Amino acid sequence: MVAPTFRKRERIVSKHLIETLFGGGDSLSVTAFPLKAVYMQLGRHEGDEPVQVLVSVPKKRFKHAVDRNRVKRQVREAYRLNKGLLMEQLPDTERMLLAFIWLADRHYQSQDVTERVVSVLQRIAGRL
Repeated sequence: MVAPTFRKRERIVSKHLIETLFGGGDSLSVTAFPLKAVYMQLGRHEGDEPVQVLVSVPKKRFKHAVDRNRVKRQVREAYRLNKGLLMEQLPDTERMLLAFIWLADRHYQSQDVTERVVSVLQRIAGRL
């Protein structure tokens, strides 16, 4: 079982990785409204995290930062608790870049967000 933590190393912070994920034609997507997940598998090198995650809530959806931050917290927490679903299926030689993008313009209960994140993770794991 994967420890339920979400460290900075598990986040996509590099502009190069973000451009790789969104710029190339190799990325795939899965939608479970109000979430869309864009992901890409890459080769894994020594010291790389198996999965790196980005959470995006566009300003177009929520004008106030406090609202965007709430949604990001909900998505990160749901991912933290359920990331084992994806990591168990990922081969040791591969790593994955994964971006969660919020599509709705209203808040959802944390339980609903968790159900959507689990759905997305299971669908991605099924494609591996």
